[in-house]
Amino acid sequence: MDLNSTTTVVAELKDNVLTVTLDRPERLNAFTDTMRAEFRRLWHFASETDEVHVVVLRANGERAFSTGVDVQEGTYLSDNVFSRRDPGVDLSPKQNNCWKPLVCAVHGMVAGGALYWLNEADIIVASEDAQFFDPHTSYGMVAALEPIGLAHRIPIGEVLRMVLLGLDERMSAERAREIGFVSEVVPREELWDRAAHLAERIAAKPPAAIQGSIRAIWESKDRTRSHALATGMMYTDLGNPIGTSQVDRAAVPKRDYEVR
Repeated sequence: MDLNSTTTVVAELKDNVLTVTLDRPERLNAFTDTMRAEFRRLWHFASETDEVHVVVLRANGERAFSTGVDVQEGTYLSDNVFSRRDPGVDLSPKQNNCWKPLVCAVHGMVAGGALYWLNEADIIVASEDAQFFDPHTSYGMVAALEPIGLAHRIPIGEVLRMVLLGLDERMSAERAREIGFVSEVVPREELWDRAAHLAERIAAKPPAAIQGSIRAIWESKDRTRSHALATGMMYTDLGNPIGTSQVDRAAVPKRDYEVR
């Protein structure tokens, strides 16, 4: 994939980090069929390109990370109801078989379909001005797909509150941190640097160990405990067949650890 060929995002690969920036600020970074197609290609590129160790997702513009689907353009759904597929699948890395870690840096409004990205992110960092909400029911639309994904991340009561109140309430960045949706909240001017810093630390680790860990943990959500543990053992054998450390830590330049 030519990273310079995208029109709805800016993508750059540097030092094993693929940074993808939503770039429709005039439409609050709402997604379109074109953006869906570009993300399908981006996830495939990230999955198949060994040079990519981590993906960072962020957004241009002052007001929003993303407000979901572009309501003016709409999005394609087959006329045949039995052939329809969830349009958000294209935005979701795990559903596109991409097990490279995803760090999301969110700011401003994070609404509706934007949850497709966050629901499958591995780390979410939010700026202090981030606000999360799902407007579907306020427009008389069923809120199902995004909230179902969200219910696998945060308490169901929080999901139901967001769905039922729609446009009448927004979850603050601090509340999102309290319930474990985002892992930290930083000043807006520090957001991109903080996400890049975390990605750099992850990218320095052996990629097979990272991908195997991510896949084992995420797939455990769909399985019983005993089945998940058995599968986890399989991934452990695949990622570390000799059962010993793959990194000589004494040879790694020493870094100060962080406490959060």
